[in-house]
Formats: sequence, structure tokens, C-alpha cells
Amino acid sequence: MLHLFSRLLLVTLFALVPAGAQETQPNFVILFADDLGINDLGCFGRKDQKTPNLDQLASEGARFTQAYAAASVCSPSRAGLLTGQSPARLKITTFLTGRSDRASQRVLAAPLNHHLPSGVQTIAQLLKPKGYTSAAVGKWHLGGKEHAPTDHGFDEYFEGKANPGAESPEGGKGELAQADYAVKFIQRNKAKPFFLYIGFDNPHIPLAAPAKDIEANAKSFNPTYAALVESLDVACGRVMKALEENGLSKNTFIVFASDNGGLHVSESKDSPPTYNAPSRAGKGYVYEGGIRTPLIIRYPRRIATREVSEPVVLGDLCPTICALAEVPAPTPLDFKDISPLLFGAKPPADRKPRALFWHQPHYMNQGGKPAGVVREGDWKLIEHYEDGSLELYHIAKDPSETTDLAAAEPTRVAVMRGMLETWRRSVGAEPVKANPNFGRALWENCFVKTDTTRLKALPTSEAMRPILTDWRIAMNNATVDGPNALIFLEARDAMVKATTLKYHDQPDKDALGSWANAEDTASWTFQAPRAGEYRVTVLQGCDKGSGGSVVALDTAQSSCEFTVEETGHFQRFIPREIGRLKLVAGENTLTVRPVKLAKAAVMDLRRVILERVE
Repeated sequence: MLHLFSRLLLVTLFALVPAGAQETQPNFVILFADDLGINDLGCFGRKDQKTPNLDQLASEGARFTQAYAAASVCSPSRAGLLTGQSPARLKITTFLTGRSDRASQRVLAAPLNHHLPSGVQTIAQLLKPKGYTSAAVGKWHLGGKEHAPTDHGFDEYFEGKANPGAESPEGGKGELAQADYAVKFIQRNKAKPFFLYIGFDNPHIPLAAPAKDIEANAKSFNPTYAALVESLDVACGRVMKALEENGLSKNTFIVFASDNGGLHVSESKDSPPTYNAPSRAGKGYVYEGGIRTPLIIRYPRRIATREVSEPVVLGDLCPTICALAEVPAPTPLDFKDISPLLFGAKPPADRKPRALFWHQPHYMNQGGKPAGVVREGDWKLIEHYEDGSLELYHIAKDPSETTDLAAAEPTRVAVMRGMLETWRRSVGAEPVKANPNFGRALWENCFVKTDTTRLKALPTSEAMRPILTDWRIAMNNATVDGPNALIFLEARDAMVKATTLKYHDQPDKDALGSWANAEDTASWTFQAPRAGEYRVTVLQGCDKGSGGSVVALDTAQSSCEFTVEETGHFQRFIPREIGRLKLVAGENTLTVRPVKLAKAAVMDLRRVILERVE
């Protein structure tokens, strides 16, 4: 009996020892696909593509149903994952080197870092003090030869070939050779802790796969894409098998995810590779199809098999890995350690929903436009940087983002837009500027005639090629000089002559407000690149019951008037085209003045947009 009591006491004491003291240091493996869509795996609902190895991984770990990439395209997404810092803070907010400015785009691209900034630590550097050996395999996309992974803390780097050829034994996108290198790295380092990051080039365009595999997937939406995804699954299976054969599976924290959403439109010579329904749009867009990603995490020692519905971002992996390795998280840190969530800790019932943020001050080759996003709980707000318009969706009830609730929820819109602006300022997000060489007709060909955000998949990818032909030609048009010059006059830059009117610089306002005196005016002196008649749009807000004031906009050559519309809240701003003004080439002054004060205040004004009419 005493012997039994001693054994029970020993077991109890062992259970009380912190988990980190019981276990050897965990290994970390990240399997990172390139442009794989949210529903491209069998375990996420896809029926026409074969992914048995990744389906098995999901059955043995945690499958996340609301996981997000840090951006809608590759470079910023990878930067966020590897550093735990927001792409907006890093100023890597599009793919490197980014899409060129052209007349079809209303705003100019924001300034961009063309490599991961020196001094920003990657996971490899953060783990090094604990004796971790690290390797980066495959796609890096965070700088050239002078900013390779080995310049950012990785001990080894094997790039492989992104396009070795459809029949290559390395795999159509080099995935098999990349997996084989990873297997050898595991074998060489099985006796010590390691971090292995595999950035597959699969299934990024151009699509290429062996003829026999394409034929085997002939009934798929896109047979070549399906063959590539199947080969990606084989590559991941080789890495999983190597961990098992070397006795490392139980002590390895292994992650599978994609850098952004699936490509749902034609690009280059390919017809659409995939579709993301029910999620809206795809790669390059800030709708769910562009930023949602499959995420699977397996760590047998600590994680039970389950489904996780809590919204997370791939940038969370950096601080989570740091916590598990017992090393300090990076500073500043823009994401969150989700290990409590992984290990089954229940959040407090009264916990405020976590807010997630995105900043995309660029146009994308796939058709995505400049925008900012905040998601809090089930609500998602999108602010379009072209004109300041705002969209609001309830993701739980409307996962396809079909019903814009901004007009029905003006207070929520105002609060969430304030949250987004507060966050942008906190990370030093770069703003956009109006394109002085804008061309409306070219813009309409890209973004009006075909609404690619609402594109619905046909039975086959090839059947979609004709309906996207003209759109793709328009998107590829690199014309730089357009006839419709564009000018933004921001509230913060106005010259105010007033007793009550002033610029409110608080993030939740960011506008000219307190306009209670009909004698108060705001004006801007600015340069117009071309003379002519300009279309005038105001970004105005007005509380319920406060509308009806008449306002004039004057230049030396002309004037126009409009009646203030109620928007439900003074900080729920809507763009309204209100008339036309004449400008001269060179210096102009525009003044905004009340003509009639209908209620206690005129309106709030955030921006005046002037667009030359050809």
C-alpha cells in the first residue's frame, strides 16, 4: 500500500511540474502554400481535389475555421508571419516590388520597403538564443540576394526552382525538391531543436503539372491546379513522414497554412485556378476570399484534436512559437500568442472581442483596390481609400459579404472606422495620394464594367476565360498618363476662418466639424495639373435629424451648391458627387461656406475630391 501511495504521489508531483520542464524543446515546422484558397483542401470541404496527407494532419490536430493571412498577397503576409509585426508597420504592404502606378488607378501606390528591414527579428533570430537551428526552404519574397533568409537569422536557405517544368521530378512548382531538402534537414538535425520554414511555390501561377496527373484530375474545376494541389499534398506528406520516422512527430509543432486566398480570376495566361465560395473574391482583395486561409496546427503533446472557430491571424504564429520555446516575443508586437487558445483555455465570458486590422494602400494585379479593414467580433468594416466609402458586414450571418449594413448601423460604422484610423496611426501606416494622371475610362474598364469581387465560378475554369478576357486586357494596360487629373483636399489641410468650425484630429473624427456658425468657412489653396471642368465629390457625415443645410463650394471661376444629407452619424461619411467647378492650371483656391444653416450644425467634412472631366 505504501508503494502504491508513493507511485501516486510521484505521478501527482510530475503533473504539477510546468509543461516546459517535462518536455524537451519543441521543434517547429511551418508548411506554407502559395495562393492556396480557403476551401482547396478536402478537410475544408473541397470534393474535386485530393489532399489525403493534409486531411490526416487536420484529423490529428486543430483545424481553424476563421484563420486570416496578414495580407491579401504574398510578401506582406510572409513578413507578418515571420516577424509578428504588422505589414503596415514594416511598410511591406504589397508584393515586392509592387504594381506600377498607371492611369487606371485613382490613387498612387504608397511608399514601400523592398526588403525586410534590418533589425526586425524573424522567428529564426528569436529562437537562436535557445540553440535552435533553422532553415528556410523555397519562396522567400522579402528581399534580394543582400536580404536573403541567411541575412535574417536562418542558418540554411534552399530556394529550389519555382518553375522547373511540368514533367520535372522536382514537381511542377518545385515542391517535391523543396520537400526533399526539408527531409534531409530534419534527418541532419533530429538530435537538436530546429525551426523549419518551407515556403512552397505551389500552387502559384504559372500552373504546371505532369500530363498524367492532369488527366487524373480531369473532372476537377481546374485539372492542372488540382494536380498541383495533389502534388503539394504529397510534398507535405514527405515532411510529415520524415518527422514520424525520426521519432519527432510528438514533439513537433507543425503548421500548415497559405499566404493568402486563392486566385479566382485570370492572370497571365492561366484561366482562374480556383474559387473561394462562399467567401467573396480572392487573392489581392480584402474581402474574405482574399485574406482567409486554411490553417492546421498539430502538436500531439499539447493540442487535442478539435475545430477552432476563434478568429486568428497568421502573424499570431510568431509570438505563439516564442511562448512555446520560452523566448521573449518581438517588440513591438502587433499580433497575439494564441497558445492558451490552442491548449483549450476558455476565454472569460465578458471578454471584449479581439480586433483584427489590415492596411492595403495598393492596387493588386488580381483586381484588388486600396482599402483598410477592421474586424471586431462578427463585424467587418472596409474603408475604400479611393473615395473614403465604407462597407459593413456581419460575417457570421453573411459569410459571402453580400449585404452592406453600413446605412443600417451608422454608429457602429463610425466607431469601427475610428478604431481603424487609431490603429493606422499607431503603426505608422502610409496613406495614399490622388493620382494626378488618372484616367476615368481606363479605371472603369478595370473596376466598373466587370465586378470581379462578385465573380461566380462556372462549372469549369476554362469556361470562365471568355468572360474575363476584356477585363484582363484592361488590367494589363500600363498606360501612365490619363486625361482626368485627380485632387484630394483633406480636412486636416484646410485653412479655417471660424468661431466654432475646426479640424478635429481625433482618429474617430478626423474631419472638419463643430460647424455651428453659418459665417464659418474652410478653404484650400492647391495646384491643379490641368485647367478645365472638375467633377466635385464631398465626403460628408451628418447625424439623424441634422441634415438640410445648404453649402456652396467656390473657386475664382465658378461655384456649386449641395444640400447636406443625413448619414445617421456625423462620423459616418459617404462620398457624394455634388456638382462641377472650373479650375485653372496651377494655383487655385476652393472655399466651402454654408449658404443656409438648417439645424444646429452644418455637417462634418473629411475630404473634397476634384476630378477633371475630359
